Amino acid sequence: MNKYLRRRPFFDLVLTLSFFLLLPAGPNFRAFLGHEHGLVEAAESDEAGETKQLYTCSMHPFIIRDAPGKCPICFMDLVPVRDQEGRREEDGEGNIITIDPVTRQNMGVRTAPVTRRDLHRTVRTVGLVAYPESAQYTVNAKIDGWIETLHVSRSGESVASGQPLLEIYSPELVSAQEEFLLAVRQSKTLAASPFPEIAAGARGLLSASRQRLRYWDITPAQIAALEESGTISKTLTLYASQAGIVTRKAVKEGAFVKAGQELLELSDLSRVWIYADIYEYELPWVKEGQQVTIDFPYPRAPLSGKIAAIYPYMEAKTRTVKARIEVANRDAALKPDMYVTVNIAGEGADQALTVPAEAVLRSGRQETVFVALGEGRFDPRRVSLGLETDDGLVQILDGLHEGEMVVTSAQFMLDSESRLREAVSKMIAAETPAAAPAAQPAGDAELDDLFN
Repeated sequence: MNKYLRRRPFFDLVLTLSFFLLLPAGPNFRAFLGHEHGLVEAAESDEAGETKQLYTCSMHPFIIRDAPGKCPICFMDLVPVRDQEGRREEDGEGNIITIDPVTRQNMGVRTAPVTRRDLHRTVRTVGLVAYPESAQYTVNAKIDGWIETLHVSRSGESVASGQPLLEIYSPELVSAQEEFLLAVRQSKTLAASPFPEIAAGARGLLSASRQRLRYWDITPAQIAALEESGTISKTLTLYASQAGIVTRKAVKEGAFVKAGQELLELSDLSRVWIYADIYEYELPWVKEGQQVTIDFPYPRAPLSGKIAAIYPYMEAKTRTVKARIEVANRDAALKPDMYVTVNIAGEGADQALTVPAEAVLRSGRQETVFVALGEGRFDPRRVSLGLETDDGLVQILDGLHEGEMVVTSAQFMLDSESRLREAVSKMIAAETPAAAPAAQPAGDAELDDLFN
């Protein structure tokens, strides 16, 4: 029962529209509704052609009687129906309707002014801390060999730039060093040759041997030490090219590795990325370059960051757009895969024309606002909406002027009142030119006669 009462206005609207869609079908059907069920009594013209005073229900305008009484649905007193000419006026794109004071009081109509104000909104969402893609790199082998010594023993270990990571033994590396030392000796011997072509060829061979060692990640300092000492190194030492954390260790000491195989992954966490989920309706407030505040899930001072990028596609599962935020993480307080709270100071609008959000009647195809003109007159206006704040305000781009009063409650009833009065007006206008013929009782009429 309670569920029915909550849906009563919608039920009345559906019932009303159903009645008035069927009423113009024919006089016999109107007589059937009027005399058999007592829901509608048609307005009749007297011999002088004058229309009688009609009475209707404030809550159910489709109830029309030619004498005072009570509504058969809600048992409220019927009120006089005003002259149709004074009830509706054409004004611009909408129809102005006039509601009597009793009906306005029953509807509980409230209004609010159209004002200008600065619009601001804080977008609060969840962020996921991630590794910075630009500060990740992989250590791999560029030559086949065996891991002789592993200087990094576990994941999560911090390494400094230039720190040795591992040593690889490779027969190919030993042969390359021997070739390099041979090229060094030959270059020195042939440097004094009376034939310039021979000396140049020796220098070219030395340069090619040196470059081959560099392609295998042997540093210039190691090559210089090899050239100076003339001692071949059994292993190749790989060094960290930048500081970071070992986020993946894919090799063990003594293992055989192939050229191109990934050995270690290092990530610099001095700066991290945070991926924040932005819903579609929040996108107008979020721009690249905006400052954000990061709140931790435990007591700690918040950090500041900046939106570096807003991704140009939407996540299919969450129906959100990812915003990438870059944050300094010098004390390693932000851990990858940690959830944090992201507060974005949305980019608003200054001196925007605004109304309360509850004043807008949204039908899916258009947005309508009822403007109170005074003396019970209301004008339905189509409006164009802009930003909507989290404190119940919506920006009006077109359709209203500053200082006008808009209805903030009972808009659905005003909208149904406008449509129902239009239907009643058409019904009464159709019968006023001539007296309606007497209709036989619906019980004696054939079913086909009801729809003639």
